[in-house]
Amino acid sequence: MLTCPVEFTICPILARNPSFLLSLVCKKCQTLFTLLQSEGKPISVTSLSLFRLERVLPRLAVIALMPLSRLQMARECRLRFWKLCGTGTDQGFTPNPNWGVWAILAVWPDEETARQGTWDSPVWARWRRSAAEDWTVFLRPTAARGSWSGVNPFVVDTAPGTQPGIAALTRATLRPSRALRFWNRVPDISAAIGADPDVTFKIGIGEVPVLHQATFSIWPDADAMARFARGSGPHGQAIRAVREGNWFSEELYARFSILGSAGKWGGGDPLARLKTRKDAA
Repeated sequence: MLTCPVEFTICPILARNPSFLLSLVCKKCQTLFTLLQSEGKPISVTSLSLFRLERVLPRLAVIALMPLSRLQMARECRLRFWKLCGTGTDQGFTPNPNWGVWAILAVWPDEETARQGTWDSPVWARWRRSAAEDWTVFLRPTAARGSWSGVNPFVVDTAPGTQPGIAALTRATLRPSRALRFWNRVPDISAAIGADPDVTFKIGIGEVPVLHQATFSIWPDADAMARFARGSGPHGQAIRAVREGNWFSEELYARFSILGSAGKWGGGDPLARLKTRKDAA
């Protein structure tokens, strides 16, 4: 039996979800504890939401209201894990912040909850009102190893997605003594991924500039992703240098199947390229 020094309450939203038999929320820290789930199998859906802020005032508001945003996220009982992130300039893989694009990565109990939460949760709703455009992609983790802030937030399910393509997320905390070596390699990697005809979508995100970085990308298939990641090019060379030099104090690698998306980015849905490619094949 679960014992906790703080008081629990039934989560009013998840209590109505038939995939959960019992979901409790700590009243003090708002941590979600799912004790029992249908068929004994955990359910997990990840969302990555991007917001493009073109005007100065909305950009300043995001920064000024960040403490409030973090408080509201902590009180969102539907969430299992979340990170508010900035992005990089150029291809997104640089230490220079892009103050016009912000991201929210979140883990939810299921796709229905993820779609509802990314629509009506206070932080998403506020950022969307200020954004010139926003886009959210919904993902099912199919492989994950490592940790992010001390935990692996992704519950792996190898069932195929409902959309073509796969997505990959790599996240790391750089050792300060290795940061310069790492970022010296990034321009070549950024140029390579920008020129790769197979990459459908890519962006760099992170909680803290320079030392905390993550890359998210979408590919037509696993072979295309593997050719870029582990080949003889700049990315493959960087991976070997990371392993030999112990550059990261924490790292996580995850792969996802794609469930769908909502909104627009760059005037359209980035997943449309995958559908066009599949139809052409």
